[in-house]
Amino acid sequence: MDLRFTPEEIAFRDEVRAFFKQALPDSIRRKLSEGRSPSKEDMVTWTRILNQKGWAVPHWPKEWGGTGWSAVQQYIFGDELQQAPAPQMLPFGVSMVGPVIIEFGNEAQKKRFLPRIANLDDWWCQGFSEPGAGSDLASLKTTARREGDFYIVNGQKTWTTLGQHADWIFCLCRTDATVKKQVGISFLLIDMKTPGITVRPIQLIDGGSEVNEVFFDDVRVPAENLVGQEGRGWDYAKFLLGNERTGIARIGMTKERIRRIRQLAAEERDAGRPLIENRRFMEKLTQLEVELKALEITQLRVVANEAKRAKGKPDPASSILKIKGSELQQTATELLLEAVGPYALPFEEGALEGRNLPPIGPELAGPVAPGYFNYRKVSIYGGSNEIQKNIIAKAILGL
Repeated sequence: MDLRFTPEEIAFRDEVRAFFKQALPDSIRRKLSEGRSPSKEDMVTWTRILNQKGWAVPHWPKEWGGTGWSAVQQYIFGDELQQAPAPQMLPFGVSMVGPVIIEFGNEAQKKRFLPRIANLDDWWCQGFSEPGAGSDLASLKTTARREGDFYIVNGQKTWTTLGQHADWIFCLCRTDATVKKQVGISFLLIDMKTPGITVRPIQLIDGGSEVNEVFFDDVRVPAENLVGQEGRGWDYAKFLLGNERTGIARIGMTKERIRRIRQLAAEERDAGRPLIENRRFMEKLTQLEVELKALEITQLRVVANEAKRAKGKPDPASSILKIKGSELQQTATELLLEAVGPYALPFEEGALEGRNLPPIGPELAGPVAPGYFNYRKVSIYGGSNEIQKNIIAKAILGL
Protein backbone atom coordinates (compact mmCIF):
# COMPACT_ATOMS: atom_id res chain seq x y z
CA MET A 1 0.00 0.00 0.00
CA ASP A 2 1.53 3.33 -1.11
CA LEU A 3 0.68 5.95 1.52
CA ARG A 4 2.55 8.82 -0.11
CA PHE A 5 0.51 11.79 -1.32
CA THR A 6 0.22 12.26 -5.06
CA PRO A 7 1.33 15.57 -6.69
CA GLU A 8 -2.36 16.54 -6.92
CA GLU A 9 -2.87 15.86 -3.22
CA ILE A 10 0.22 17.89 -2.32
CA ALA A 11 -1.12 20.79 -4.42
CA PHE A 12 -4.44 20.48 -2.60
CA ARG A 13 -2.64 20.58 0.77
CA ASP A 14 -0.86 23.76 -0.30
CA GLU A 15 -4.17 25.34 -1.32
CA VAL A 16 -5.78 24.50 2.02
CA ARG A 17 -2.75 25.73 3.97
CA ALA A 18 -2.71 29.03 2.07
CA PHE A 19 -6.42 29.59 2.66
CA PHE A 20 -6.10 29.00 6.39
CA LYS A 21 -3.17 31.42 6.54
CA GLN A 22 -5.16 34.12 4.74
CA ALA A 23 -8.71 33.60 6.03
CA LEU A 24 -8.33 32.61 9.70
CA PRO A 25 -8.62 35.75 11.88
CA ASP A 26 -5.36 36.40 13.74
CA SER A 27 -7.16 36.81 17.07
CA ILE A 28 -8.59 33.28 16.79
CA ARG A 29 -5.29 31.76 15.63
CA ARG A 30 -3.43 33.41 18.49
CA LYS A 31 -5.95 32.20 21.06
CA LEU A 32 -5.61 28.57 19.96
CA SER A 33 -1.82 28.82 19.65
CA GLU A 34 -1.72 29.87 23.31
CA GLY A 35 -3.74 26.82 24.33
CA ARG A 36 -6.94 28.75 25.06
CA SER A 37 -10.39 27.65 23.98
CA PRO A 38 -12.30 29.44 21.20
CA SER A 39 -15.46 31.24 22.27
CA LYS A 40 -18.87 30.55 20.77
CA GLU A 41 -18.47 33.72 18.70
CA ASP A 42 -15.09 32.48 17.41
CA MET A 43 -16.66 29.17 16.39
CA VAL A 44 -19.54 30.84 14.57
CA THR A 45 -17.23 33.33 12.80
CA TRP A 46 -14.85 30.65 11.55
CA THR A 47 -17.58 28.19 10.54
CA ARG A 48 -19.27 30.85 8.42
CA ILE A 49 -15.97 31.72 6.75
CA LEU A 50 -15.57 28.05 5.88
CA ASN A 51 -19.18 27.73 4.76
CA GLN A 52 -18.84 30.70 2.43
CA LYS A 53 -15.82 28.95 0.92
CA GLY A 54 -17.87 25.72 0.68
CA TRP A 55 -15.64 23.88 3.15
CA ALA A 56 -17.74 23.76 6.35
CA VAL A 57 -18.99 20.18 5.85
CA PRO A 58 -16.43 18.62 3.51
CA HIS A 59 -17.40 15.00 4.20
CA TRP A 60 -21.13 15.50 3.49
CA PRO A 61 -22.69 14.65 0.11
CA LYS A 62 -22.41 17.52 -2.40
CA GLU A 63 -26.17 17.99 -2.51
CA TRP A 64 -26.06 19.06 1.15
CA GLY A 65 -23.04 21.33 0.96
CA GLY A 66 -20.23 18.78 0.79
CA THR A 67 -17.12 19.17 -1.32
CA GLY A 68 -16.91 15.86 -3.16
CA TRP A 69 -13.38 15.47 -1.85
CA SER A 70 -11.75 12.07 -1.63
CA ALA A 71 -11.10 10.50 1.75
CA VAL A 72 -7.44 11.53 1.43
CA GLN A 73 -8.38 15.15 0.74
CA GLN A 74 -10.68 15.16 3.75
CA TYR A 75 -7.83 13.81 5.88
CA ILE A 76 -5.46 16.51 4.59
CA PHE A 77 -8.04 19.22 5.29
CA GLY A 78 -8.57 18.04 8.87
CA ASP A 79 -4.86 17.73 9.51
CA GLU A 80 -4.13 21.24 8.23
CA LEU A 81 -7.09 22.66 10.16
CA GLN A 82 -5.70 21.30 13.42
CA GLN A 83 -2.15 22.41 12.67
CA ALA A 84 -3.14 25.97 11.67
CA PRO A 85 -4.41 25.95 14.48
CA ALA A 86 -8.05 26.76 13.68
CA PRO A 87 -11.25 25.85 15.54
CA GLN A 88 -12.78 22.50 14.67
CA MET A 89 -16.24 22.71 13.17
CA LEU A 90 -18.75 22.03 15.95
CA PRO A 91 -18.61 18.21 15.97
CA PHE A 92 -22.07 17.66 17.46
CA GLY A 93 -23.65 19.09 14.32
CA VAL A 94 -21.13 18.53 11.53
CA SER A 95 -19.68 15.13 12.46
CA MET A 96 -22.42 13.57 14.60
CA VAL A 97 -26.07 14.45 14.08
CA GLY A 98 -25.56 15.78 10.54
CA PRO A 99 -24.30 12.46 9.10
CA VAL A 100 -27.03 10.60 11.03
CA ILE A 101 -29.73 12.81 9.48
CA ILE A 102 -28.16 12.38 6.04
CA GLU A 103 -28.01 8.60 6.39
CA PHE A 104 -31.23 7.85 8.26
CA GLY A 105 -33.38 11.01 8.35
CA ASN A 106 -36.27 11.84 6.04
CA GLU A 107 -36.23 14.50 3.35
CA ALA A 108 -38.02 17.08 5.48
CA GLN A 109 -35.46 16.68 8.26
CA LYS A 110 -32.60 17.05 5.82
CA LYS A 111 -33.99 20.26 4.32
CA ARG A 112 -34.82 21.69 7.72
CA PHE A 113 -31.63 20.97 9.64
CA LEU A 114 -28.65 20.39 7.34
CA PRO A 115 -28.17 23.91 5.88
CA ARG A 116 -28.45 25.40 9.36
CA ILE A 117 -25.85 22.96 10.73
CA ALA A 118 -23.43 23.86 7.92
CA ASN A 119 -23.68 27.60 8.70
CA LEU A 120 -23.83 27.08 12.49
CA ASP A 121 -27.22 28.78 12.62
CA ASP A 122 -28.16 26.03 15.07
CA TRP A 123 -25.79 24.97 17.85
CA TRP A 124 -26.21 21.25 18.64
CA CYS A 125 -25.28 19.23 21.70
CA GLN A 126 -25.29 15.49 22.41
CA GLY A 127 -27.74 13.82 24.79
CA PHE A 128 -26.29 10.32 25.27
CA SER A 129 -24.61 9.80 28.68
CA GLU A 130 -26.65 9.61 31.86
CA PRO A 131 -25.89 9.02 35.53
CA GLY A 132 -25.31 5.26 35.59
CA ALA A 133 -25.27 4.98 31.78
CA GLY A 134 -21.96 6.15 30.37
CA SER A 135 -19.82 3.37 28.95
CA ASP A 136 -22.84 1.07 29.37
CA LEU A 137 -24.93 3.47 27.32
CA ALA A 138 -27.60 0.88 26.52
CA SER A 139 -28.69 1.07 30.17
CA LEU A 140 -30.04 4.61 29.69
CA LYS A 141 -33.25 5.44 31.53
CA THR A 142 -34.53 8.63 29.83
CA THR A 143 -37.93 7.71 28.42
CA ALA A 144 -39.96 8.96 25.47
CA ARG A 145 -43.63 7.94 25.63
CA ARG A 146 -45.70 8.36 22.46
CA GLU A 147 -48.91 10.35 22.90
CA GLY A 148 -50.56 11.14 19.58
CA ASP A 149 -48.30 13.42 17.55
CA PHE A 150 -45.80 13.92 20.38
CA TYR A 151 -43.27 12.04 22.49
CA ILE A 152 -43.27 12.95 26.18
CA VAL A 153 -39.65 12.88 27.35
CA ASN A 154 -38.58 12.47 30.98
CA GLY A 155 -35.13 11.84 32.40
CA GLN A 156 -31.64 13.26 32.73
CA LYS A 157 -28.53 13.51 30.57
CA THR A 158 -25.10 14.42 31.90
CA TRP A 159 -21.65 15.51 30.68
CA THR A 160 -23.45 17.44 27.91
CA THR A 161 -20.58 19.37 26.37
CA LEU A 162 -21.34 23.01 25.48
CA GLY A 163 -25.02 22.41 26.22
CA GLN A 164 -25.19 25.92 27.68
CA HIS A 165 -24.94 27.28 24.12
CA ALA A 166 -27.20 24.76 22.43
CA ASP A 167 -30.31 25.42 20.36
CA TRP A 168 -30.94 21.69 19.80
CA ILE A 169 -29.99 18.39 21.41
CA PHE A 170 -30.05 14.94 19.80
CA CYS A 171 -31.09 12.35 22.37
CA LEU A 172 -31.22 8.64 22.83
CA CYS A 173 -34.44 7.82 24.66
CA ARG A 174 -36.08 4.57 25.71
CA THR A 175 -39.33 4.11 23.81
CA ASP A 176 -39.92 0.44 24.69
CA ALA A 177 -38.92 -1.10 28.03
CA THR A 178 -40.31 -4.57 27.20
CA VAL A 179 -37.62 -5.62 24.70
CA LYS A 180 -33.85 -6.13 24.77
CA LYS A 181 -32.34 -2.87 26.03
CA GLN A 182 -30.52 -2.04 22.78
CA VAL A 183 -33.69 -2.55 20.75
CA GLY A 184 -35.96 -0.26 22.76
CA ILE A 185 -33.99 2.97 22.12
CA SER A 186 -34.95 5.74 19.69
CA PHE A 187 -33.13 8.80 18.34
CA LEU A 188 -34.94 12.12 18.88
CA LEU A 189 -34.15 15.72 17.91
CA ILE A 190 -35.24 18.12 20.66
CA ASP A 191 -35.48 21.91 20.62
CA MET A 192 -33.68 23.18 23.75
CA LYS A 193 -36.24 25.99 24.10
CA THR A 194 -39.02 23.48 24.74
CA PRO A 195 -40.69 23.94 28.16
CA GLY A 196 -39.50 21.40 30.74
CA ILE A 197 -35.79 21.45 29.84
CA THR A 198 -33.32 22.59 32.50
CA VAL A 199 -29.56 22.99 31.91
CA ARG A 200 -27.29 22.97 34.95
CA PRO A 201 -23.50 23.54 34.57
CA ILE A 202 -20.95 21.17 36.10
CA GLN A 203 -17.68 22.76 37.27
CA LEU A 204 -14.67 20.67 36.26
CA ILE A 205 -11.25 20.21 37.82
CA ASP A 206 -9.73 22.69 35.33
CA GLY A 207 -11.99 25.44 36.70
CA GLY A 208 -14.25 25.56 33.64
CA SER A 209 -17.86 24.50 33.12
CA GLU A 210 -17.99 23.25 29.55
CA VAL A 211 -20.21 20.30 30.48
CA ASN A 212 -23.72 20.27 31.88
CA GLU A 213 -26.55 18.23 33.30
CA VAL A 214 -29.74 18.42 31.23
CA PHE A 215 -33.10 17.54 32.81
CA PHE A 216 -36.29 16.68 30.92
CA ASP A 217 -39.60 17.03 32.75
CA ASP A 218 -42.63 16.12 30.58
CA VAL A 219 -40.98 17.65 27.51
CA ARG A 220 -43.26 17.47 24.46
CA VAL A 221 -41.31 16.58 21.32
CA PRO A 222 -43.10 16.44 17.95
CA ALA A 223 -43.12 12.90 16.59
CA GLU A 224 -41.79 14.28 13.31
CA ASN A 225 -38.47 14.79 15.15
CA LEU A 226 -37.92 11.04 15.39
CA VAL A 227 -34.95 10.08 13.18
CA GLY A 228 -35.47 6.88 11.21
CA GLN A 229 -37.51 4.15 12.85
CA GLU A 230 -38.60 3.86 16.44
CA GLY A 231 -36.41 1.37 18.29
CA ARG A 232 -33.46 1.74 15.90
CA GLY A 233 -31.65 4.48 17.84
CA TRP A 234 -28.91 2.12 19.03
CA ASP A 235 -27.91 1.38 15.42
CA TYR A 236 -27.82 5.09 14.62
CA ALA A 237 -25.74 5.76 17.75
CA LYS A 238 -23.15 3.15 16.70
CA PHE A 239 -22.95 4.81 13.28
CA LEU A 240 -22.45 8.21 14.97
CA LEU A 241 -19.82 6.96 17.41
CA GLY A 242 -17.81 5.35 14.61
CA ASN A 243 -17.48 8.79 13.02
CA GLU A 244 -16.67 10.41 16.37
CA ARG A 245 -13.91 7.95 17.28
CA THR A 246 -11.98 8.50 14.05
CA GLY A 247 -11.98 12.25 14.62
CA ILE A 248 -10.91 11.88 18.26
CA ALA A 249 -7.41 10.80 17.09
CA ARG A 250 -6.66 14.49 16.30
CA ILE A 251 -3.22 13.85 14.90
CA GLY A 252 -2.83 17.38 13.54
CA MET A 253 -3.67 18.82 16.96
CA THR A 254 -0.93 16.77 18.60
CA LYS A 255 1.53 17.88 15.90
CA GLU A 256 0.73 21.51 16.71
CA ARG A 257 1.08 20.82 20.43
CA ILE A 258 4.52 19.28 19.85
CA ARG A 259 5.60 22.53 18.19
CA ARG A 260 4.41 24.38 21.29
CA ILE A 261 6.36 21.98 23.54
CA ARG A 262 9.53 22.64 21.54
CA GLN A 263 8.96 26.40 21.78
CA LEU A 264 8.52 26.28 25.55
CA ALA A 265 11.40 23.86 26.05
CA ALA A 266 13.70 26.22 24.15
CA GLU A 267 12.71 29.10 26.46
CA GLU A 268 12.71 27.33 29.83
CA ARG A 269 15.95 26.62 31.71
CA ASP A 270 17.05 23.42 33.39
CA ALA A 271 20.22 23.70 35.49
CA GLY A 272 21.13 26.82 33.58
CA ARG A 273 20.67 25.27 30.12
CA PRO A 274 17.62 25.22 27.80
CA LEU A 275 15.26 22.37 28.74
CA ILE A 276 15.33 21.21 25.14
CA GLU A 277 18.95 20.13 25.74
CA ASN A 278 17.88 17.86 28.59
CA ARG A 279 18.42 14.34 27.26
CA ARG A 280 15.64 12.69 29.27
CA PHE A 281 13.11 15.31 28.25
CA MET A 282 14.07 14.96 24.59
CA GLU A 283 13.78 11.17 24.83
CA LYS A 284 10.15 11.60 25.95
CA LEU A 285 9.41 14.10 23.20
CA THR A 286 11.06 11.92 20.55
CA GLN A 287 9.04 8.91 21.73
CA LEU A 288 5.86 10.96 21.37
CA GLU A 289 6.82 12.00 17.84
CA VAL A 290 7.64 8.40 16.81
CA GLU A 291 4.34 7.07 18.16
CA LEU A 292 2.44 9.91 16.51
CA LYS A 293 4.01 9.07 13.14
CA ALA A 294 3.00 5.43 13.58
CA LEU A 295 -0.57 6.52 14.39
CA GLU A 296 -0.61 8.80 11.35
CA ILE A 297 0.36 5.88 9.12
CA THR A 298 -2.41 3.80 10.71
CA GLN A 299 -4.93 6.55 10.03
CA LEU A 300 -3.77 6.82 6.42
CA ARG A 301 -4.35 3.08 6.06
CA VAL A 302 -7.89 3.51 7.40
CA VAL A 303 -8.42 6.39 4.96
CA ALA A 304 -7.06 4.33 2.06
CA ASN A 305 -9.46 1.47 2.88
CA GLU A 306 -12.49 3.72 3.29
CA ALA A 307 -13.77 3.19 -0.25
CA LYS A 308 -13.89 -0.58 0.35
CA ARG A 309 -16.11 -0.34 3.44
CA ALA A 310 -19.80 -1.05 3.28
CA LYS A 311 -21.83 2.15 3.35
CA GLY A 312 -22.93 3.12 6.84
CA LYS A 313 -20.57 0.61 8.50
CA PRO A 314 -17.91 2.27 10.68
CA ASP A 315 -14.42 0.79 10.45
CA PRO A 316 -13.66 -1.04 13.73
CA ALA A 317 -10.10 0.26 13.31
CA SER A 318 -11.51 3.63 14.37
CA SER A 319 -11.35 2.19 17.89
CA ILE A 320 -7.57 1.83 17.51
CA LEU A 321 -7.32 5.44 16.38
CA LYS A 322 -9.44 6.54 19.31
CA ILE A 323 -7.35 4.69 21.89
CA LYS A 324 -3.91 5.69 20.68
CA GLY A 325 -4.90 9.18 19.60
CA SER A 326 -6.35 10.00 23.01
CA GLU A 327 -3.29 8.57 24.77
CA LEU A 328 -0.92 10.70 22.69
CA GLN A 329 -2.99 13.82 23.27
CA GLN A 330 -2.68 13.19 27.00
CA THR A 331 1.07 12.56 26.70
CA ALA A 332 1.49 15.91 24.92
CA THR A 333 -0.29 17.75 27.73
CA GLU A 334 1.99 15.99 30.25
CA LEU A 335 5.10 17.19 28.40
CA LEU A 336 3.71 20.72 28.23
CA LEU A 337 3.23 20.57 31.99
CA GLU A 338 6.79 19.36 32.44
CA ALA A 339 8.09 22.08 30.12
CA VAL A 340 6.64 24.99 32.13
CA GLY A 341 7.38 23.33 35.47
CA PRO A 342 6.38 25.35 38.56
CA TYR A 343 4.82 28.10 36.44
CA ALA A 344 1.91 25.73 35.84
CA LEU A 345 1.10 25.60 39.57
CA PRO A 346 -0.70 28.94 40.11
CA PHE A 347 -4.39 29.03 39.21
CA GLU A 348 -4.85 32.09 37.00
CA GLU A 349 -8.50 33.10 36.92
CA GLY A 350 -9.53 33.58 33.31
CA ALA A 351 -6.38 32.07 31.82
CA LEU A 352 -8.46 30.18 29.25
CA GLU A 353 -10.72 33.11 28.37
CA GLY A 354 -8.32 36.06 28.47
CA ARG A 355 -6.86 37.93 31.43
CA ASN A 356 -6.35 41.53 32.56
CA LEU A 357 -3.32 40.81 34.78
CA PRO A 358 0.22 39.99 33.63
CA PRO A 359 0.88 36.23 33.35
CA ILE A 360 2.89 34.32 35.93
CA GLY A 361 5.90 32.98 34.06
CA PRO A 362 5.86 32.45 30.28
CA GLU A 363 2.87 33.76 28.32
CA LEU A 364 1.91 30.21 27.35
CA ALA A 365 2.06 28.83 30.91
CA GLY A 366 -1.40 29.91 32.10
CA PRO A 367 -3.53 27.44 30.12
CA VAL A 368 -1.12 24.48 30.48
CA ALA A 369 -2.38 22.99 33.76
CA PRO A 370 -6.08 23.46 32.92
CA GLY A 371 -5.38 21.83 29.55
CA TYR A 372 -3.65 18.91 31.23
CA PHE A 373 -6.60 18.31 33.56
CA ASN A 374 -9.18 18.81 30.82
CA TYR A 375 -7.53 16.24 28.55
CA ARG A 376 -7.93 13.45 31.11
CA LYS A 377 -11.40 13.17 29.54
CA VAL A 378 -10.35 12.16 26.01
CA SER A 379 -9.77 8.53 26.97
CA ILE A 380 -13.34 8.43 28.31
CA TYR A 381 -15.67 10.27 25.93
CA GLY A 382 -16.70 8.76 22.63
CA GLY A 383 -16.68 5.39 24.39
CA SER A 384 -14.00 4.74 27.03
CA ASN A 385 -10.73 3.20 25.89
CA GLU A 386 -11.53 0.03 27.87
CA ILE A 387 -14.72 -0.39 25.83
CA GLN A 388 -12.76 0.25 22.61
CA LYS A 389 -10.45 -2.64 23.49
CA ASN A 390 -13.49 -4.91 23.76
CA ILE A 391 -14.64 -3.74 20.31
CA ILE A 392 -11.20 -4.49 18.84
CA ALA A 393 -11.14 -7.94 20.45
CA LYS A 394 -14.55 -8.80 19.00
CA ALA A 395 -14.59 -7.07 15.60
CA ILE A 396 -10.92 -7.30 14.57
CA LEU A 397 -9.41 -10.21 16.50
CA GLY A 398 -12.56 -12.34 16.50
CA LEU A 399 -12.27 -13.16 20.20
